[in-house]
Amino acid sequence: MPKVSIVVPVYNVEKYLEECLKSIVNQTLEDIEIICVNDGSTDSSLEILNKFAQKDKRIIVINKANSGYGHTMNTGINCASGEYIGIIESDDFADKYMFEKLYLLAKENDADIAKGDWYSYWSKNNFSRKQNRISPAKAFKTTNAREDKSLLRIDPSVWSAIYRKEFLNKYNIRFLETPGASFQDIGFSFKVFALAERVILSDRAYLYYRQDNINSSVKSKTKVYCVCDEYNEIDRFLDEYPDLKHELKIQEEINRYNGYLSSALRIDDSVKPEFIKVFSKHFKEEYNSGILGEEFFKKIKKKDFMILINNPEKYLKVLKSIERIRNFNKIRKNFLSIHFRNGKLSMTILGKEVI
Repeated sequence: MPKVSIVVPVYNVEKYLEECLKSIVNQTLEDIEIICVNDGSTDSSLEILNKFAQKDKRIIVINKANSGYGHTMNTGINCASGEYIGIIESDDFADKYMFEKLYLLAKENDADIAKGDWYSYWSKNNFSRKQNRISPAKAFKTTNAREDKSLLRIDPSVWSAIYRKEFLNKYNIRFLETPGASFQDIGFSFKVFALAERVILSDRAYLYYRQDNINSSVKSKTKVYCVCDEYNEIDRFLDEYPDLKHELKIQEEINRYNGYLSSALRIDDSVKPEFIKVFSKHFKEEYNSGILGEEFFKKIKKKDFMILINNPEKYLKVLKSIERIRNFNKIRKNFLSIHFRNGKLSMTILGKEVI
């Protein structure tokens, strides 16, 4: 049994695929299985996979007709034989120590999940910025979502972690098989953190998450509502676990609001008005039901929320304001940001963290 099975979903990514595969085959943890699932690519991706497989017997290539990200990921997970399962998107790449460090962390703490931080990466300028999404104060301590709900607020970065395969199979945790490659990590991430008994985090970053591979799905009317499908699936999941629903329902609604907001900021202007109506309708119903109280509004700005549910057309102007602020902060962080965490001061200068 390999220590880690690494699932690599592949679809028309010839430009970045070799860099991704080189970062995996050169991992310091050699006892790995590399499962590359080609989702009907029409470029040279399959040829690249076969070339690497001929040189490295650890690589398994699965070639199938195009069926979308969720089905592709599930195909890879179902094929995996490793003790733990990792995921690397085929346009991203990993530090060579990633799976050794995460595997040792998981084993030392008997963890269902071991998760690290990650870098945002821009290939144009070979520029990376550590995300700092995992606080040093919470790193290297076992926990779970009942003890610390902030686990459920970490971006659904499924590719910066490893998951015990026995744990995934016990609860039959898989990806929702909706079309394309849109938002399927949301439901998977929520389920694994909701159900895991032992989670261990690291504030060290190992995965380079590419930012300049344009995703055309943000302009597709057929994929705009995939984010809604994911949260509806989470609702179905919580209905199966009443105790979890009691503990985590409000956090799920906080996540849904932020997820819908992020989606509204990403999608093409032509489809925003209709999406905002769906956004508004859901939260107006939840607000009128009385379940959204103090815990919810500690995390969600109530003034913007009330505009959303009472005047969806006006909320489009709120979006514009939020977008301007986020764009400014994004530019600022690329050049300089200062962090004070766990009693330590650090600076990020041109994407590099200086302690």
